[in-house]
Amino acid sequence: MRMRIGVCGIACEKCPRRVAGNCPNGDLGCQPKENKFCKIATCAHRKDVALCFECQEFPCELTKEGPISYGYCQYIAGKI
Repeated sequence: MRMRIGVCGIACEKCPRRVAGNCPNGDLGCQPKENKFCKIATCAHRKDVALCFECQEFPCELTKEGPISYGYCQYIAGKI
């Protein structure tokens, strides 16, 4: 089985919403599209990127809301 990565960068199989059985996309996991449950998926859709990390503005204010720590986002973006 191939691991799916959500728009935010977290493995879908470890996402708290998915583990609890509350993923709005079921087995598809998070996709960049309008999503009332995930601001990050909506933002990625509007900016036409597949992953939050691909955005030129990453990390941004929205990434401070999680699910990945903002400090880690800054680190992988090379901004600290």
